[in-house]
Amino acid sequence: MDYPHVTQNWSLTKPSAAGKRGMVVSAVRSAAEAGVAMLNAGGNAIDAAVATAFALPTVEPWNSGLGGIGFALVHRAGERRADVVDFGPVAPRDLDPSAFKVAGAMRQELFTWPAVENDANIHGPLSFAIPSSVAGYARMHELWGRLPFAEVLAPAIALAKRGLPQDWFTTLKVAASASMLRKYPESARIYLPGGLPPIAPYSGPPGFFRLGNLAATLERLAKVGPRDFYEGEIAGSIAADVMAMGGVLSARDLRDCQARIVPATEYHWRGRTLQLTGGLTAAPTMMRVLDQMASVPLAATPDAAWFVALARAMKIAYFERLTGLGDADPIAAESCTSHLTACDQDGTLVSMTTTLLSSMGSRVVLPGSGVLLNNGVMWFDPRPGHPNSIAGGKRPLTNMSPIILKDGERPWLAAGASGGRRILASVAQMMSFIADFGMTAEQAAHHPRIDVSGPDSVSADPRLPPEVLAALAEDGALELAEHGVLPINYACPNVIVREPDGAVTGASDVMSPWSLAVAQA
Repeated sequence: MDYPHVTQNWSLTKPSAAGKRGMVVSAVRSAAEAGVAMLNAGGNAIDAAVATAFALPTVEPWNSGLGGIGFALVHRAGERRADVVDFGPVAPRDLDPSAFKVAGAMRQELFTWPAVENDANIHGPLSFAIPSSVAGYARMHELWGRLPFAEVLAPAIALAKRGLPQDWFTTLKVAASASMLRKYPESARIYLPGGLPPIAPYSGPPGFFRLGNLAATLERLAKVGPRDFYEGEIAGSIAADVMAMGGVLSARDLRDCQARIVPATEYHWRGRTLQLTGGLTAAPTMMRVLDQMASVPLAATPDAAWFVALARAMKIAYFERLTGLGDADPIAAESCTSHLTACDQDGTLVSMTTTLLSSMGSRVVLPGSGVLLNNGVMWFDPRPGHPNSIAGGKRPLTNMSPIILKDGERPWLAAGASGGRRILASVAQMMSFIADFGMTAEQAAHHPRIDVSGPDSVSADPRLPPEVLAALAEDGALELAEHGVLPINYACPNVIVREPDGAVTGASDVMSPWSLAVAQA
């Protein structure tokens, strides 16, 4: 007899938020509250998004940070089209492909290419892509923010001085990366006191612990400005620490780092216009999925026929992506990203996805700055002659997919997710649940989903109706996979919807314990 193990024998709900002014939705409540504080101080959605983004490294360092990268969509009230803020990954100029010797074994759980000797592309000093998050946040604020930069950083500084909460979720996240964190002295000093992950107290409130010199770095950015990260004292500290450990990320790489601003890619969808980041993100694959779904009839709710059509469309789209575009994001839950959405009472919407790539990125905290650097080199194929092969100064393909759906010329829905190659399925379903089936943000966030992360199989939430699961199983390979805290079998989405009368609703990922939508009072 088969005895499958079920981890979560409970039904979870997550409160949504509603209001008539602004809102921020984030993977961590305190970071969302930092954004709402900017709205209350007279700032706009850009100030709120930037404040939230700077706060996230202090409260979820495993997902995003000053050493990360990302993409944002910004649709300002009164403008016809969104802008893309591209601060995506770029390899250091002096990165040498020959330093990543193929070990032979295929890493099927992460990529469709071979492992590298000593996992040099996964952790350590050769795994760093140029950290462009600060450049992206700063460019957004410089162009469109209202509040002084130092004021926008104030909540992040306060949170960094308070420290990271030492509860069970922190224990879980740190323990998952402990085997690699222990290889790097500053990382081990911070995250593995006494050589072990910090443990939450058996009872009572959790304590907090400081993240190295991160608070001091944030204070300096507030005092002298964000370019110090790339051209000043902080940049010098980063370059010196990297050189001391044998990395190739240089002062020149930092000095040349700039965010790019380009118009959003537009795609017409059932009477509305979907705006995407385009280029080296999941946008081309998202449009390919929607091409195939355009003629699928809609019932009152997502039914078996709809889910089967979606699964087929995604399998085809991923086959084309993997064979034509190449692929760079991992399938496994190892990929840890953070998505935030923000809006203000004027109607500006922001959808931003940032990442360190793996959980804890490179696992290397730089002692001088307290910056935890990404492991963006893992996005590249270590084999020469392939679409994503490693090369100095090159940009890899990623699967981040922030979206803004506009109704007429007005931004209506902002959404995105974290979760590597699982992001696309999550964002497509969240958008369709709301835009095509008329669900509220809260209903969409709680509705069971499927995941398709490649051309061969489908994962389905066992909570889907039996007729849906039966139809999916009849159509092809099907795995029933719980939607829980860990393993992360589905991406973690969040969404904001702003109606014509100014009513705003938002919802965060139900299974993420710290996430929340926070409305401006």
